[in-house]
Amino acid sequence: MLLAARELLAVRSPLDAELMVSDMLGSWWGRRLRRGDIEEFLGEGLVDYAAKAGTPAALTLLIAVAYLGTARQAAKAEGAALALMESDVARPRWAERVGAVKPQGCYVSRDAYGDQDTVVCTFAYRGMPPADGAAPGQGEDSHALVVIVDYNMGGMARDAWVSSQVDTLLEKAGVEAAGNPMLRFEEIEPQQARALLEFAMKATTEALGRRKPEKLVSDSYSAYHAFARSRIKALPPGRKRPAPLFSEAPYSRDRRAMLAAEFLASDAAEHLSDPSAASRCADHIIDYGCDQDFNRPLRVSPTKCETFLLDWLPRKVLLGPAEQEAMPHVLLSWVRFAAPRTGLPEEGITATLDAVWEAAGRFTEAYRDPTTFGLDRSLVGRLLPDGDLSALPRRAFAFPYLEGTHGDIDLEDLHPAEDADRRILLEIDHAAERDRPDFAEHLAWHEEIAKRLWDGDPEEMWEAAQRLLDLGHDRHDVLHVLMEIAERIGDHPDELAAALDDIADIPDEPPPA
Repeated sequence: MLLAARELLAVRSPLDAELMVSDMLGSWWGRRLRRGDIEEFLGEGLVDYAAKAGTPAALTLLIAVAYLGTARQAAKAEGAALALMESDVARPRWAERVGAVKPQGCYVSRDAYGDQDTVVCTFAYRGMPPADGAAPGQGEDSHALVVIVDYNMGGMARDAWVSSQVDTLLEKAGVEAAGNPMLRFEEIEPQQARALLEFAMKATTEALGRRKPEKLVSDSYSAYHAFARSRIKALPPGRKRPAPLFSEAPYSRDRRAMLAAEFLASDAAEHLSDPSAASRCADHIIDYGCDQDFNRPLRVSPTKCETFLLDWLPRKVLLGPAEQEAMPHVLLSWVRFAAPRTGLPEEGITATLDAVWEAAGRFTEAYRDPTTFGLDRSLVGRLLPDGDLSALPRRAFAFPYLEGTHGDIDLEDLHPAEDADRRILLEIDHAAERDRPDFAEHLAWHEEIAKRLWDGDPEEMWEAAQRLLDLGHDRHDVLHVLMEIAERIGDHPDELAAALDDIADIPDEPPPA
């Protein structure tokens, strides 16, 4: 990277220099280390290495990192750059203008579905002379940061890029919106843009802990991440994040129930043949819109409906046979009920209905009822009293003995969601160890691990258990490794998650529990 930084000496524009360094810093963005923080290991390591090199290329790199890096990287880079400048190391003319920008205007282009916002923030370098024919303040290095915010992915930033053709970009966006009822383009206050983008980039960072970057963002996002982060800080703070299109105040349980009742009594739902199943399906649709879509149960779109039907439901919700049969039909009725209330144009309603029809055929394949794998529905119900289908594997791992008898105890009468029954089940599971002198303490730790697996807190615990099981390790040994780590880390959630994430295998001698 220090060799590549020599190219910075040849560029004439601070914008080009910032984009080059942002691309460098993005080369490890989103990556994870088994041990330690990658921003500290590589980012701060690069700063230390450049400081020791002391070359003009190293100085230019440090100057750019002082503006584009994380807070720790920036502080270290600024100190190192000042030291090199005091030693009369040469630096390019553009170095004094890195990051010296002022916002010119902020805009948002929104699709009528409410799926995503395209946020455009324009900037100009302070002190730059205007380009020929440009408005005052629009210098040769005026530019626009463009960020795509996806509300079907929790409001995260999924793409970003920079354009130097500011006037052309804004004109094109305005023309497209003027001739398309499915688009809206408007100017927003810089404070609003900052709040919106800060939320979006934070949502992206949080999502990285759950999924791989390549499944979340565009291929180019990492190259612009540092640049976008720095430009957002150049916008004035002071406003709450603007609500997505159609969002409302949080829905109470009573308000959700009233909305469901209104839907079931509407003309859109009159053809549904099973009112009971339709009611339960409507509850799931409303809960998804409130809990996963920024309190927007009435918002419908092809992407949202497909995600709900083919991704969220099969992972998260335990449906009965009647609900499985009714769900696609209820969703179609919901689209007809909800879309007119948000003012969705007719072409949007048609496209959404077509998408639901197409997804309905795939729903029976995407949704796999646990009972089709030979599990008794009452057993599944005891493991999933909250209906969280994604919890079934880890809860079955934590409590493998739920059927049959043990002495005079009928295991089918015990419910692992209840503390007293949970302890009885664990005592039965570890009956062979009852003679241990520390049995009470040992069982208490098993109870702690079982509770964490039941709740999925932290999620890294079940991920670690799966990795060890896939390697062929015995369930009991896996539990003991999880117990050893939990006991050693104590009440430090972040450290516990990191330690669990580090587990790759069980040592030849499993640690004592």
